[in-house]
Amino acid sequence: MKTIVQVVQHLRPGGLEVMALELMNFSTFRNNMKIVSLEGDLETAIAAWPRLEAHKDQLIFLNKQPGLSLDLVKQLKRVLRELKADVVHTHHIGPFFYGGLASRLNGMAHMHTEHDAWHYSEKSHRLLHRIVSLIAKPVEVADADIVAQGMMDLPGIHQLKVIKNGIDTSRFIPGDKFKARKALNLPSGVKLIGASGRLEEVKGHGVLIEAMADLPAHYHLAIAGSGSLESALKDQAERLAIDHRVHFLGHVESMPTFYQSLDLFCLPSFNEGFPLAPLEAQSCGIPTAVTDVGGAVETLCPKTGLLLKAGDSADMAEKILPFLYENRTQNPRDFVMCHADVRNMAKAYDSLAEGLSYGV
Repeated sequence: MKTIVQVVQHLRPGGLEVMALELMNFSTFRNNMKIVSLEGDLETAIAAWPRLEAHKDQLIFLNKQPGLSLDLVKQLKRVLRELKADVVHTHHIGPFFYGGLASRLNGMAHMHTEHDAWHYSEKSHRLLHRIVSLIAKPVEVADADIVAQGMMDLPGIHQLKVIKNGIDTSRFIPGDKFKARKALNLPSGVKLIGASGRLEEVKGHGVLIEAMADLPAHYHLAIAGSGSLESALKDQAERLAIDHRVHFLGHVESMPTFYQSLDLFCLPSFNEGFPLAPLEAQSCGIPTAVTDVGGAVETLCPKTGLLLKAGDSADMAEKILPFLYENRTQNPRDFVMCHADVRNMAKAYDSLAEGLSYGV
């Protein structure tokens, strides 16, 4: 059985990090798979994300400090050698740099998953990509068609595949809306829109809150997640006199319950790769709206989904208002079951890793 080591920047709740955990759960290599987080430490990470507790014996933290660190290459090289890694699987640009160099120094196969391509507009990221590509010659994977398109002009691309992210459709299932709202202390008898993710500018929660001010009083918004903008977003809701209609839930451990409580899930982001949250919501049978950014539209059921303009609160309010009263015969769960089950994603990565292990 081959040993696969995933390398991520950090292990805080997010789509990339969830994908890494799900890959470990469903891979045939799961018993021989580790995740190395460049930043942080085990105790702090578990306290912030209790889900990590179940995987603690497979997690390694290097406690990287801000800034470029060539010593980290040496440290990671040693860790990978001690783990006897056959394949190093990196995610995003920082791990691509450190993991790519460390794997090359150890003579290990390297594959990399890119979760978005917009950051390659930065010259420093393009330079890092060129350096690692020339030295390590990794097999690269894009998690969305649009991400692949954005990577095609990068210097040093050797092999580029597309493997779309998947979610656990046996965990994200339809449920009782009334019970879900009661469990989360959310109001019944209202039209409930939900959003999730880090409360940061790029996620666009402020635009959605602004749109709520233009929607009727029986439309409420529930937000699952935390971040640096939490206080500012609460102040915004209060300033718009809709704070009684905007419910901040913080970190929600049972996300299926969150989705089951909704009438509509909304992803109002300014930038995305191939986000998991729309897939999770639709797997729970919840109609979903996303902004037309990155690979978000690729996650949307074409028969039940709603496409929004990023940064345009008027467009959001205008489209959401009638959407919640439309009669639908199609269930978005069918789309996810067909196109985005995590088991298919894991099989694709396993096949790729197996081939790399044997030098294919």
